Amino acid sequence: MKSYTSGAPDVRGSAQRSLIGATIGFFIGFGAVSLFGPTAQIFVKVMQLSPEQVGLLVAIPMLTGSLLRIPFGAWVDLNGGKIPFLVLLLASVVGIGGLYWMLLSLYPAHLTPEHYPWLLLFGALGGCGIATFSVGIGQVSYWFPKERQGKALAFYAGLGNTSPGLVAIVLPLIIAAGGLWVGYFVSLIIVIAGIGLYVALGFNAPYFQLRRHGMPQTHASAAAKAHGQELFPAPSISRALIDSAASWRTWPLVALYFTSFGGFLALTAWLPTFWGTFYREPHWVALGLTAGFSLFSSLIRVPAGGWSDRLGGERVAFAAFGLLLVGAVMMTLSQNFDVSVAGEVLVAAGMGIANAAVFKLVPHYVPDAVGGTAGWVGGLGALGGFVVPPILGRVAQAMGTIGYARGYAVYVVLALACLLLTWLLYATRSRSQPSEPMLDPVRSRARS
Repeated sequence: MKSYTSGAPDVRGSAQRSLIGATIGFFIGFGAVSLFGPTAQIFVKVMQLSPEQVGLLVAIPMLTGSLLRIPFGAWVDLNGGKIPFLVLLLASVVGIGGLYWMLLSLYPAHLTPEHYPWLLLFGALGGCGIATFSVGIGQVSYWFPKERQGKALAFYAGLGNTSPGLVAIVLPLIIAAGGLWVGYFVSLIIVIAGIGLYVALGFNAPYFQLRRHGMPQTHASAAAKAHGQELFPAPSISRALIDSAASWRTWPLVALYFTSFGGFLALTAWLPTFWGTFYREPHWVALGLTAGFSLFSSLIRVPAGGWSDRLGGERVAFAAFGLLLVGAVMMTLSQNFDVSVAGEVLVAAGMGIANAAVFKLVPHYVPDAVGGTAGWVGGLGALGGFVVPPILGRVAQAMGTIGYARGYAVYVVLALACLLLTWLLYATRSRSQPSEPMLDPVRSRARS
């Protein structure tokens, strides 16, 4: 029998390098959230799209980016993450490359409504990059010891989440300078360059590298511990998903995240259309307001995590959805630009704070199946980014211009429902449960 007590294969990479690589990969993948938002009005003019079609167009990247989080996050436990990460990014390259080809060969004279299904197809492929979040969470977590998990994951998620806001600023500048096809060509080059950096930096954790070299599981675990690895893959992700689905508390948490994070994705894609169509604001103003919304909502998540630690996830979530409710009412009823901007700020704050609070509640209410619960919450909750924009578009199409404002009544309803669900969770919690258990970052790789 072969001995592995000496002469073990070399482990490539390091925790810091892999963190940087995964962050770069997630950053370029998550930028697909803004794949169509900043350019939607251009397609409207050229292809004569209806508001409902625009809503579906800006939402389609969210569909694949949300649903693929669950299976691809689970795939990390089989091989460490590099292969699923690359599969998602390469699918995104195909999508953005397809859009570039369409625009290069058809835009503007030959781009007709008949090409709309192709836009949806390539947008769906481009959105695969959004699902890299769940893969990167697992890949990063396996590299770092437990006492360094928080900082590592905050670096990864915090920087990656700024991508949509930056894309909303930079992409229109490139388009203004060189045209629509140039904007998507540069996006394609950036993603390809990012993939190259990820390949060079984003190595799997030691355990997975050693297993790939044929080392038995027991020996690989021992050797990986010698390299500093403390966390190892769960024995059965499918069991965790089944157990968490059986807990009724999982589904209110999905609804909360559907509103906070899914709602955030939806508005990141929809706001340029709203500001440009309803208030007739210049393109740069609409994009600046959208970028500000995205960046503010992302960055406020950092302190919101500390607030949830000190005050409790339920209190913070209740306050956050209260802010969202007030902001949504203002945006629904107002026809004043300044009031609507103030409403957008409140909505952004409410969504960002709620995002942090929801994942504080996951281990509290489903402590025996944290990983599975986080998978359902992160994957299905993000579907709000796909579901909500077509609803906003349908309201606008049915009511005319005023419908662009009245559509925000969707968020009023969602906020009220989330306030009720938050109260229900708090009222039915078990007194015997620990008040604030810590979330295991490895088993929550599907969150966002």
